This record gives sequence, C-alpha cells and structure tokens, in this order.
Amino acid sequence: MDKHVNFDFHRTLRTGQPEIVFSAGKDKNSLLSLLNFFGTNKNEPVLFTRLEEEIFSLLKESIQKSYTYDRLARTAFTCPLSDKVNGKVAIISAGTSDGFVTWEAQRTLEFFHVESKVFEDCGVSGLWRLQSRIEEINEYDLIIAVAGMEAALVSVLSGLTKRPVIGVPTSVGYGVCENGKTALNSMLACCSPGVSVVNIDNGFGAACFAHKTLLSCKGIRK
Repeated sequence: MDKHVNFDFHRTLRTGQPEIVFSAGKDKNSLLSLLNFFGTNKNEPVLFTRLEEEIFSLLKESIQKSYTYDRLARTAFTCPLSDKVNGKVAIISAGTSDGFVTWEAQRTLEFFHVESKVFEDCGVSGLWRLQSRIEEINEYDLIIAVAGMEAALVSVLSGLTKRPVIGVPTSVGYGVCENGKTALNSMLACCSPGVSVVNIDNGFGAACFAHKTLLSCKGIRK
C-alpha cells in the first residue's frame, strides 16, 4: 500500500459501503500502487472512480485482467459486493452527451450489486422518447435522472412517476449553462415534489444514495 494512502478497510461495517478510490487528482504512482494492491488482493471489493484509461493502461496485463474497466464511465472494480440488494434502479439520461455520468452511476450500482437499467437519450426536446419508455421506467423502485443544459428532464419525469427521483446535473451545455450550475439550480428549483439532487456530474453519489435507500427499505436478497 502506498505511504500516502491511509485506506479505510472498516468502512463497510460502519456504512454498508466500502471505501471508494476517487482517482482524479491523485499522484500517478499512488494510484498504480493501489491498483496493483487490489489487483493482487482480488477478494477485497474496491471501486476506482474517475480513473483515466491512460493510467489504467500502465498496469501489467495480468493486473488489468483482475479488474472490470469501463473507459466511458472511467471506473474499475475487482468484484461487486457479495450481497445482492432487493429492488432495482432506472437510470435515465437526457442525452448521450451525459453518458460519462450516466454510466458512472450504472457501474457504481453494478459494483454495489444493485440491479439497474439505463434508458439513454430521453431528453424533453423529443418528449415522445420519454413517453414511450415511462411505463417500463415505472416498474423500477428508484429513478436516477441525469441531465445537463436546463435539466428539464427532472421536472417532467417527476410529474410522470410515483417513484422517488434522484437528479444528477451534468456539466454539459453552452455558455449560460455554466458547467452544470444552471442544471443544478433548475433541479433544486423543481416544482414537482419527490426529487433529491446530488452534486454536478456526481453519478457515483446518486448511485450511493440509491443503494443506501434500497438497503434500508428492502434489505438484501437471500
């Protein structure tokens, strides 16, 4: 283990979720040390988020094979948590440009052993796309809605479902979108009740909230 890292191996016992390695901004050698450590100790569940392909490609092939890596989501994990959570989550994206956040959420839920499905490109500029899928979406217990620009998807979606909606604003958009601030404010100002909101581009945080909610309400599947 790298000398700069004080890994929390007991977090699962306290919170139900293991410590996750946020890779952005970390020293390259520290990251490689962690990746090598957990790639060798494969029975210790770990998820790396915001892990660039450039860093992952520096690992030996034998270590790379220990992980499931996704270039778009920029995530890598050794193995999912062993207990499967009851319930399932629908992840709705306004557009494919939101994919990096959408698939970060999906991959995090996969790591947490939560069933999920992604419904991509359901933005309100073509409302029929959401309408054609809403019946299936409503079969899920929780909804994560990922949207940039003005983030109208969250208000519209929340008005069409009985399910709780977790809004994830993204930094996608031009000019006055201000790297996601407009989407964030729009979601916070949503007039349709039953919406919670996480930080900009935080697909991981939305998945964590969904996981803990299902774990508290539905428990694990025996």
